[in-house]
Amino acid sequence: MCDANQTQVTQVCLLGFGLHKFKALLFIAFLLTYLMVLSGNLLIIILVTSVDHLKIPMFFFLKHLAMADVLVTTTVVPVMLNIIIIGEGRMSFAACITQLYCFTICGSVQCFLIASMSYDRYLAICVPLRYTLLMNPHICLQLVLGSWVICNVLISSEIIVVCQFNFCGLNYIDHFFCDFGPVVELSTSDTSNLMVQDFILSIFMISFPFIFIITTYVCISFTILKISSAFGRRKAFSTCSSHLATVCTYFGTLITIYIVPSNYNTVSTNKYRSLLYIVVTPLMNPIIYSLKNREMKRALVKLFRNIRAVS
Repeated sequence: MCDANQTQVTQVCLLGFGLHKFKALLFIAFLLTYLMVLSGNLLIIILVTSVDHLKIPMFFFLKHLAMADVLVTTTVVPVMLNIIIIGEGRMSFAACITQLYCFTICGSVQCFLIASMSYDRYLAICVPLRYTLLMNPHICLQLVLGSWVICNVLISSEIIVVCQFNFCGLNYIDHFFCDFGPVVELSTSDTSNLMVQDFILSIFMISFPFIFIITTYVCISFTILKISSAFGRRKAFSTCSSHLATVCTYFGTLITIYIVPSNYNTVSTNKYRSLLYIVVTPLMNPIIYSLKNREMKRALVKLFRNIRAVS
């Protein structure tokens, strides 16, 4: 309960970037980036769904990663654009918690999807004779659904704890969306237990997938080095190059935002770092798979030919 001289927070005010002189430029830049993210990832979803030679496990996981990218960006960017134009954004506390919930789940699912993609590459290169048995459509679907269920259960348990806190007095958040840290800082309750819980969940949902990915690529590297011909080594590595680029982009961004220390006196540092995760990473995945993957290039050419034939 709030004290007599304090009021319960029912609405939060997002301060955004504070760069009012450049709001037109920022709005145009982020709007164009958002449209590129949507078009690129939706194109991946359409191609993988409609083109037969892309209906393989690696691209099945890529399609769901593209869906998660669209959801992450759509959860944040439209609100951010509104804040840029108005100067600040106001939303109900319930809407703020909902945004936090959706953003966190989608971001966590991406870790497991990228780990599933690394497992797919490990099976394809290290145990190719058992690949079709160990990575069939039923198992792929189980991995995707399992990722969503696990993340939903774990994140829900954390959000329930947040909803039980008292939020009294100040309702200003120096950010452009309701991220976990800024929201918890508003609480007037003791958040120490939640911080421990969040640390444990972060280890499970970020560190474990990352360690698993590193382990699979160590095994993949040893297997590739055992290939006698240089052509065979290049061909084996090329099947992993797009995914490896995705791993570096995604986890490099997470490390930059959540692990690399920032100047405590510069409150806006993490706010600008978050842009890497919100817009840069979802934009990079379509570029990576469009430019570096031969099958995706073939599918794009086939799609454009079909469009020309219809027109």
